[in-house]
Amino acid sequence: MNTQVTGVIVVGAGGAGLTLATELALAGTPAVVLDRLPGRNLQSRAGAIQPRTAELLALRGLLDEALGRSIDYRLVGGHFAGLPVPLDYAAWDTRYPHPVLLPQDQLEAVLEERLAELGGRVLREHTLTGLRQDADGVTITMTTPDGDRSLRGRFLVACDGAHSSVRKTMGAAFPGQAATVRMATADLVLTGEVDGSSAGHISSRIHTSPEGHFAMITPLANGLHKLIFSGPRTASAERDAPVTAEEVREVLRATHGGALDVSEIRYASRFSDASRQLEHYRHGRVFFAGDSAHIHSPAGGQGLNLGVQDAFNLGWKLAAVLRGEAAEELLDSYQTERHPVAARVLALTRAQGVVMGPQRDGGLGELRDVLTDLLRLPEANRYMAGVMSGLDLRLPSPDAADHPLLGLRMPDLDLLTGDGGQVRFSDLTRGGRGVLIDLAEAPLAAADPWNDRLVRVRARAAKGAADAEAVLVRPDGYVCWAGGAGLTATLTRWFGPAGGAAAGTAGESR
Repeated sequence: MNTQVTGVIVVGAGGAGLTLATELALAGTPAVVLDRLPGRNLQSRAGAIQPRTAELLALRGLLDEALGRSIDYRLVGGHFAGLPVPLDYAAWDTRYPHPVLLPQDQLEAVLEERLAELGGRVLREHTLTGLRQDADGVTITMTTPDGDRSLRGRFLVACDGAHSSVRKTMGAAFPGQAATVRMATADLVLTGEVDGSSAGHISSRIHTSPEGHFAMITPLANGLHKLIFSGPRTASAERDAPVTAEEVREVLRATHGGALDVSEIRYASRFSDASRQLEHYRHGRVFFAGDSAHIHSPAGGQGLNLGVQDAFNLGWKLAAVLRGEAAEELLDSYQTERHPVAARVLALTRAQGVVMGPQRDGGLGELRDVLTDLLRLPEANRYMAGVMSGLDLRLPSPDAADHPLLGLRMPDLDLLTGDGGQVRFSDLTRGGRGVLIDLAEAPLAAADPWNDRLVRVRARAAKGAADAEAVLVRPDGYVCWAGGAGLTATLTRWFGPAGGAAAGTAGESR
């Protein structure tokens, strides 16, 4: 077999894989994206993007296109466990203070189109059959429409989902909790008294029955609705069993009486509340992102967002190593930064599963009441809004002097530039490079050796103040230095040594 050579092999063309591939393509680094399916999965699946994901898409100029494909349904705040208290995301100084109802298939379409614009593409019907790695790279074998092939890259990133073939091939342990609840989701055509409102909190769309049925209905495009449901029949179904119209009708009768019926099931799939996470996201030259690294209940709309944010964290780091700017030690920060985030999400989704459970005895109803009252308190609401939106994340920045902005996401401020113009922060990040904003009178000469890796601008905030002489922001939008000591060490840590390639990192796999 002929062996093709690339920089990064990305296995899986879902939200995480496509985000990673676009980040690598934007940086001009070679990558090949493989997917076993003949085309994009057209089921809606994950239904919303959280504010932090919206901000990240805005950093790359992708959000407007995504919003153009979103559903005209104005969600009122976020939610925790479906409790009837909107989470106020506006308390976190974001331009996007509400979830965006964007089906996963539409986000993937936006990402794949951008990938094509950047010269990349997805190789469909390519199925991994073997993998081996050595000190210099990873070689895989795969079946393709043109026969068996092999491919070699310096790194491989597994973005191939909850049942990851890469994870299984490598024998990587996936510890956690087995499923206790089985559910299903379907994109379908409903008849009857369908709620046609385009505004409201998600709690108003959740319906249950005393017999343990659960149904949540949200609108999609083209007359379709998305139904997430469970019940006694669903709980006992095999994972690969088809979702039937009678199964759906049983849930609708129990939760909506005779008001609704189903006339067509367009797409459907089953899922569970299994909760598992890899102990290590890096295995030599193989990395894991998205559902291949962590799975959990969909409670709170976290999964797609978690995977996309994994990819934004890893993509620019891989690109810096492949371009020879940074040493491979930079890649270890992916585990340090992203593993704790997913661990917290897993804990939160398990907690929500308990609160959302169909049982009403054992004090669970009282627990819901207590939590509802707590979420009405401004500080408690702000805390949970930060957690569920992803806006509260603070990353370690070990070299920089302490500052209130340090490690936090950079707000998408309007900036007044030294030449009298105005620019939005996200306009400076379209190319995927770091950004240094000089806020003081004199520019920072110490950063000059890194000018080839940074976007630099003399500016001040149009409203408010950053209260720093300058702010250095990583390509993924997090502040890694905000004045004071440590600028040179911080630049070296995240952007490589000054004025030259990092030793032993340039070139592709041999």
